[in-house]
Amino acid sequence: MTHSTKSPLASSTRSSLTCGELLVQWLEYYGVETVFGIPGVHTVELYRGLPNTNIRHITPRHEQGAGFMADGYYRASGKIGVCFIITGPGMTNIMTAMAQALADSIPMLIVSSVNKVKDTGSGEGHLHELHDQQGMVSKVALTSKTIWRPESLPKVIAEAFALFNGARPGPVHIQLPIDIITADASHVERPPRSNTSADHVSLPQIMRPLPNPAQLDLIIESFKTAKNPVLLYGGGCVDVDQDAQKLAELIDAPTFLTINAKGLLPPRHPLSLGSNQSLAAGRAVITEADWVLAIGTELGETDYDVFFNGGFHINGKLIRIDCDAAQLQRPFRADIAVLGDAQLAISGLCARLEGQVFDHQAVSRVNDAKQDLIKDITPDFAGQNALLQLIRDEIEDVIFVGDSTQPVYSGNLGFEALATRRWFNSSTGFGTLGYGLPAAIGAMIGSKVPVVSLIGDGGIQFTIAELICAAELELPLIVLLWNNQGYGEIRRYMEEGGLPLIGVNIKTPNFEPLAAGFGSGYRRITEKQQLLDALKTDTKGKQPIIYEIDESDAFLMEMGKDFGCFT
Repeated sequence: MTHSTKSPLASSTRSSLTCGELLVQWLEYYGVETVFGIPGVHTVELYRGLPNTNIRHITPRHEQGAGFMADGYYRASGKIGVCFIITGPGMTNIMTAMAQALADSIPMLIVSSVNKVKDTGSGEGHLHELHDQQGMVSKVALTSKTIWRPESLPKVIAEAFALFNGARPGPVHIQLPIDIITADASHVERPPRSNTSADHVSLPQIMRPLPNPAQLDLIIESFKTAKNPVLLYGGGCVDVDQDAQKLAELIDAPTFLTINAKGLLPPRHPLSLGSNQSLAAGRAVITEADWVLAIGTELGETDYDVFFNGGFHINGKLIRIDCDAAQLQRPFRADIAVLGDAQLAISGLCARLEGQVFDHQAVSRVNDAKQDLIKDITPDFAGQNALLQLIRDEIEDVIFVGDSTQPVYSGNLGFEALATRRWFNSSTGFGTLGYGLPAAIGAMIGSKVPVVSLIGDGGIQFTIAELICAAELELPLIVLLWNNQGYGEIRRYMEEGGLPLIGVNIKTPNFEPLAAGFGSGYRRITEKQQLLDALKTDTKGKQPIIYEIDESDAFLMEMGKDFGCFT
């Protein structure tokens, strides 16, 4: 807020091209299609040049929502989401979303203002002033840069996209003092005028490191003595082509997929054990292996130890391939560590193994593990996964975007995606609440396919204001609201630990009138056929709609009786 009726950026004379106008030209040149932002007095001049580009602007209702939208936008589409964020409170608001993106290696570009050059860091109490905005934000970003003069702009933006394309991805922050946004940039290098694909050949062709051929040879040599190999694929393989399946078959190894790698192998593939590496039967396959190949996975707790019992171990020789050198030796030390692009490494290994035949009895080992896994299925687990399977099979190309809520936890283990980028959520990495709704909006904008947001009655209250953004955009987003009357998962932890139930039995809103107030539809789902009928019409509509399901509904248990794993 400011008491002035005049923008602090306003000037009686304006240059023919401001730094803010040049910035959006460069963003368009680098292929940016969408910006998520809430205009403020410190950022309005970033918007001056937008009408002269093909960049679409989306207005969330909170900066955290902007960051989550950019996150979901990338995960669903593979395209970089950009956020325009104001100085001070805008940046503190978006930091949670940036931390989630950093933990899950999701690229996004955060462009913010900062106080005038002479005022930055002055401590004089200027509007939106932080003691050290760049220092604060740098802790949740790959890098944070300040453009102190217009001439630096092309280089700083080029560096951001070099990181997106050539390193382990994550959020990048660029800030411009408000007097630099309006500074004359008519003398600064501009991108080529045309946006045809031919002109984009001139973009810097920056790629992740090529795997060292000698190291790939070393992997093959070590593999030849393996009798019980296992393959672990992570989210870094999300864009790997059919070579991922081919490699599993060539080495004849049981294969696990992290939550962000779901869909890399088809559900019924005979070598796939899905995402069950945190369950006892899945862990046994890995601990008994004498040779483990982990590609594009940080081997982190939220994929390999989701029950936090410290029971995940690798006893065999560990071979790791990753685009991040630091990650290659944490949290498990690799015997062979290869820095390189996942696709190129996998295709290189496939080429070296072509024509060779290995029989490690992998299918038999997988089938035995599957039988053990099936024995431990509970009715709740079966019902929740049956619900997810029904929606997956009813809606073509559907994407599930999840919060930290019970169906997501169950689906992380039991759900099988039909393709990559079709299942992701915030229970991995940073584990924030409120992600599921705004990230689903971003996913729908980026992919233009049906999207289902999986979110609990507690989590949705963090970011429910974004529902009106979906209504404003006329997105037929399905919000599957899992109602367990508060923070159900935390309540269970408290009950199991003999703790007093404080702060978890919160009041749950009446979601029907609330949805109407946000311009959304509403259905209380109580039957399987009702759900099927609703999906046929609601995904073709022009408004978001809440499907409220109570975790105690009997129809879930009935559906669970027909649930089959690995289908």
